[in-house]
Amino acid sequence: MSEEFSPEEIARRKRMVFESMSERRRRHILKRGYEAWDPFAEPKDPIDIRRDPTHRTAHALVREFLASRGKPFPNAAYGRGVLEMALGMVNAEDRAQGMFEFACWYRELVGREGPKSGDPAA
Repeated sequence: MSEEFSPEEIARRKRMVFESMSERRRRHILKRGYEAWDPFAEPKDPIDIRRDPTHRTAHALVREFLASRGKPFPNAAYGRGVLEMALGMVNAEDRAQGMFEFACWYRELVGREGPKSGDPAA
């Protein structure tokens, strides 16, 4: 705003904004300092939304994964687990990375060796 108006005009507009406020809001500004207060400050940028290497958010990953299953997920715990893993992967948490690597390793192990006879999973 300072490029468009003179310092006197900015001060006059600032006073007008201040005087149009409620008494409670004025006290709040005065407590922090009228001179430091800038009613014309640019709005702050929103917090950046974290994305994975494919540029998806955790919620987008969850939606896509669940849709790819082609059937409703078994229960709420399943959905919570998917969300927890998606958040962990997007936020690059070591815990999620460990669970992911274990799941990949285990899938390979079962693929190589298959279920053993006499196992409850067989």
